[in-house]
Amino acid sequence: MKQIKLSAIILLINISFVIAQSQPAYELFNQKGKIANYDKMIKDLAKSDMVFFGEYHTNPISHWMQIEMAKSFYKEKGDKLFFGAEMFEKGNQLVLDEYLAGFYEEDKMLPEITQLWGNYATDYKPLVEFAKEKKLRFIASNIPRRYAAMINKKGIDVLDELSSEALAMIGPLKEHFDASVYADMKDKMGGHVPPDMLNIQTAQAAKDATMAHFSINNFNPGDLYFHLDGAYHSDYGRGIIWWVNKIKPGYAIKSITTVLRSEWNKMTDEEKAQIANYIIVVADNMTQTKR
Repeated sequence: MKQIKLSAIILLINISFVIAQSQPAYELFNQKGKIANYDKMIKDLAKSDMVFFGEYHTNPISHWMQIEMAKSFYKEKGDKLFFGAEMFEKGNQLVLDEYLAGFYEEDKMLPEITQLWGNYATDYKPLVEFAKEKKLRFIASNIPRRYAAMINKKGIDVLDELSSEALAMIGPLKEHFDASVYADMKDKMGGHVPPDMLNIQTAQAAKDATMAHFSINNFNPGDLYFHLDGAYHSDYGRGIIWWVNKIKPGYAIKSITTVLRSEWNKMTDEEKAQIANYIIVVADNMTQTKR
């Protein structure tokens, strides 16, 4: 009887394993559309100067992978590793630096951070705390939201009205802006392109230009920069990556992105080869975090 019960338990375990394998939470692919090995991916990416991680902001697999990659990169690069994130605006850099230096506790830091994302505690805090523990730099790379909103409303020339202190928190937008880089934003709106579409594109470019600018400004030879951003900001070598190459070409840049299984199944081989160096394909019905 005991042998029968043991056999039944083993059978149930095997069935559960098969079900889990046939319904994976995620799969990791390379540009050839083949399953990628995590450890080989880390060694490959660690040879870069900059790695941009395109996330789905409320997808837990994205955030779990980010902290795991951070730990793996640290083993490869030690204190040469540093972070940057779209989720922190440049005006918050001083507070973030002081917190990482241990000047005060988290309950003093959080109220001082403007526009802190609602899913900070679940999704971004682990990386900030890892940086604090290992004494690594963490760059608040994004444009302050108020300036992006001004550009969205009034256009690029509103920059001429800003103070030098304000402009110091914005990337070189006027020098390199090219609306054609953001042409696909029109496609996403179908046949309902608003009359201020150029301003919308310019505001998007302002974010990318600023994140690129502060990525470059904080990079030292030998560093590995690991940046978190929404997938649109780095997919297909556009967005931040385009701006880095435009402002100061020559960096070794690679990227990883997040794609839903349904999206992945529809993508052509060419799209899979171009979207990123590595692709995390996640289940469509994955439980989301709250932003």
